[in-house]
Amino acid sequence: MPFEIGIMTFGELTEDPSTGALPSPRQRVRETIEQAQVADQVGLDVFGVGEHHRTDFVGSAPAVLLAAAAEKTEHIRLTSSVTVLSSEDPVRVWEQFATIDLLSAGRAEIIAGRGSYTESFPLFGYDLKDYADLFREKLDLLLKIRDSNPLTWHGRFRAPLVDADIAPRADGATIPIWVGVGGSPASAVSTGRLGLPMALALLLGPITSHQQTVELYRGSAAQAGHDPDALPISINAHGFAGRTSRHARDTMYPYFARGMMDNNHQRGVGLRLPRAAFDAQASPAAGLLAGSPQELVDKLLTYHELYGVTRAIIQMGFGGMPQKEHLEAIERLGTEVAPVVRREVALREKSPA
Repeated sequence: MPFEIGIMTFGELTEDPSTGALPSPRQRVRETIEQAQVADQVGLDVFGVGEHHRTDFVGSAPAVLLAAAAEKTEHIRLTSSVTVLSSEDPVRVWEQFATIDLLSAGRAEIIAGRGSYTESFPLFGYDLKDYADLFREKLDLLLKIRDSNPLTWHGRFRAPLVDADIAPRADGATIPIWVGVGGSPASAVSTGRLGLPMALALLLGPITSHQQTVELYRGSAAQAGHDPDALPISINAHGFAGRTSRHARDTMYPYFARGMMDNNHQRGVGLRLPRAAFDAQASPAAGLLAGSPQELVDKLLTYHELYGVTRAIIQMGFGGMPQKEHLEAIERLGTEVAPVVRREVALREKSPA
C-alpha cells in the first residue's frame, strides 16, 4: 500500500506573537486555498480542512473551502479533518462531499469524528449527553447513504427516510470514509468492527501513545471478518519541515505555543507550553513532526514501523505562522521528505526484515 503524506489546517485566527497582528478571516481563507495549491504542485497526496465553530477559526464550513481548493488543484486528495458528524446531517454531508468529488474528478474523502471541541452541539440543537449515540447513528446513516440509493432508514435523531433519492452520487465507485480517533479504546474497537480506515490524532505525547489503540482496532477488525492488514491507518500530527532541526523548532515554536494558548482550549483555558517541553515533544521519542527533512523522514518511518500507518497528515503552521514560512515548509515536505519516505516504505514492504 503506497505511503501518502499530506497537510491539514483548521484556519485558525491567531495574533502573531512578534507583531501583534491578527489576520482577517478573508486573508486566512485565501491563504488556505494557496496552501492547497502549493501542496498539489509539490506532489503531496492529501489536503485536509478541519471543522470548528468559533470566531478564532475560519473552518466552520470545510466543504466550501475544499470545493474552492478542488478548482485550484489537479491531483491532491481533498478531505475533511474532521467532519464533526455528531452535529451534522449525514444527508447534507454526503451531498456536499459528493459535489466536491464531482468538482475534483473523484478526489473527495471524509474523515468523520465525534468532535473534541463541542461548540457545535448547542449551536445545532444537540445535547452532549447523546454524544456517543449521535455519532454511532449518524455514521450508520452516512455509510448507508454511500452504499445505497434510494434509501429507507429510521433512527432516533432525525426524521426517517423512505425511498429517499440522495444525490449527487460519487464521481467514481465511492467516497472513502475514515473515522477520526483520538485514542479512545471504544472508538478504535467500533471503527475496526466496521472495517473503516482509522485516522489517529496525536497532539502531544510519546510517539508510542497509540500502540494499544492500533492493537484494539486490528483485533476488532479481525474478529468482525475484515483483513486488518488491508485497512489503512493514518497519523495526524502537528509539525513543521525546516531547513535544519534548529530552524524548524525556532520557527515553529512561538506560533505553536501561541496557538496552544489561544486556540487549543475548552472552557476558556489554553495550554501553556514552555520551550523545553516543546523541544521534548519534537524529539525522536515524542509525537511532533518538527525538524529537518531527514528528521521528518526518520520519524515518519518510525510511525510506519510502530503502527503500520500508510498515511501521515501534518498540521503545519498552527498558531498563525506567516504564509511565506508555511509555504516554504509545504514545499520542503513535498520535495525533500515525501519522496524519500515513499521510497523507503516501498523498499521495506518488498524486502521485509
